[in-house]
Amino acid sequence: MKKAVIALGGNAISSTGRDDIHVQFANTRKSLEVVVELIKQGYQIAITHGNGPQVGNALLRVERTAQEIPALPLGVIVADTEGGMGYMIEQSLQNKLKKLGIERDVVTIVTQIIVDASDPAIVNSTKFVGPFYNEKQAKKLAELFNWTIKEDPGRGYRRVVPSPKPLKIVNSRIIKQLVEQGVIVIAAGGGGIPVYIEIDGTYEGVDGVIDKDLASAVLAIEIKAQILAILTAVDYVYLNYKKSDEKRLERITLSEAKKYLNEGHFPSGSMGPKIEAAIKFLESGGSEVIITSLENAKKGFFENFGTKLVPD
Repeated sequence: MKKAVIALGGNAISSTGRDDIHVQFANTRKSLEVVVELIKQGYQIAITHGNGPQVGNALLRVERTAQEIPALPLGVIVADTEGGMGYMIEQSLQNKLKKLGIERDVVTIVTQIIVDASDPAIVNSTKFVGPFYNEKQAKKLAELFNWTIKEDPGRGYRRVVPSPKPLKIVNSRIIKQLVEQGVIVIAAGGGGIPVYIEIDGTYEGVDGVIDKDLASAVLAIEIKAQILAILTAVDYVYLNYKKSDEKRLERITLSEAKKYLNEGHFPSGSMGPKIEAAIKFLESGGSEVIITSLENAKKGFFENFGTKLVPD
């Protein structure tokens, strides 16, 4: 029985973050078409998801209510969105399965992910989060919340936060157990909650975020999945994307992926983390990574479509 981790793109539920809850549920139901097909085929499945627009909304709430209620740290905001979005995915999938007469349990696990307390990314914030501001607004918010704000060239000013590398999932053992029992598990939403281990072995949160695709790779490795599917906004991975010599990649080996990444074909703000996640997964024994669009995910699994990354 094949085991797969399905990483839904950050815009699967709300591309703008401004959709009302009815639209978000509709988007969620649509995003699960490939998951339902895999369940029909008997796959063991874990689902991850992005949460960028939702975290952006939560940060706006923090900003606009600062004079009345205490601000929430980013780790708690990630946990909140994991729970809320997990609920939407969980209920939408439960209802689909009920209508199809398929008896499979679905559960959401709010997931802590261990990072290295000495990871340079913790002190060197680089991950843009939340809305855009002009320079005057940015300075005011930086003073008010002690935020680090940088210019996102050509777009405005945004908050930047730490984005350390994920090392291990705290509750991976129980996630693996559940998946192997046939439960569909929703975990590591938004990359999970970053925590580090204190000297006495206890956990402490980090006010930052983890890349969702890298976290998905760690999850796939720890539950011993054969397939990692990263569903995004494009049908294929490209070399020289949107240039005159653009080249579509349909099947690439681990060595080729490393070579192209080192040559700078995949920017850190878009395809780079997805390729890094694919490399990590394949190096750790994974059989295949599928990168394609959410709309064509079924074709990515069952037809010759999308970019497939495989071991050498």
